[in-house]
Amino acid sequence: MAPGEKISIVIADDHAVLRESLATLLSAERDFEVVGAASNGEQAVVLLQERKPDVLVLDLFMPDGDGFDVLRQIERAGIRVASVVLTGSENQADYVQVVRLGARGLVLKSDGPEKLFQAIRTVADGELAFGDEVAQGILSAMVNEGQEERATNLDRLSERERQIALLVARGMKNKDIAAELKISENTVKRHLQSVFSKTGTKDRLELAVLALSEISSAA
Repeated sequence: MAPGEKISIVIADDHAVLRESLATLLSAERDFEVVGAASNGEQAVVLLQERKPDVLVLDLFMPDGDGFDVLRQIERAGIRVASVVLTGSENQADYVQVVRLGARGLVLKSDGPEKLFQAIRTVADGELAFGDEVAQGILSAMVNEGQEERATNLDRLSERERQIALLVARGMKNKDIAAELKISENTVKRHLQSVFSKTGTKDRLELAVLALSEISSAA
């Protein structure tokens, strides 16, 4: 996001009190602007197409199209939005499924508001927003499921590109990778584009899974 630019947000949650409370809570943040709120999946997709927000805060279990269906429709319609799933579920399979369907972040309803604020800012910047415990569970499950399917590996990467790929797998953001390797953030971004091209991965999550697969197979 550009400095001073507000992050536009659509909320989708079927509980009216929670939906309205979320809208009030998020609107109180100086860099947030809530541009719509939906009570079901169908309304959420319509709002996304009309308002074109930066971020969708999405409840998983709703009538008329749950969060899973909404994520599928976003993908099919080519809607560009960073989705943060807000859920009370403790089911690891649900977490893996939402990631596979394109969610960029996941926050538990038991977490404090600051975690949701941070997740929204993180995904708006193009990063992934998963808590350490959730992220490790998701990545481990995806590695175990997909290890045999992935023919692509990191062999085609330069040493610097390989370093960056492994740091992405550790959950580090571009600015942290830049500090770790003592290079500029723009250089990290250029290397990452090359890494995505060479490995056939489309985003940081796929790259992290690939790198973790290689680490575990080499162990």
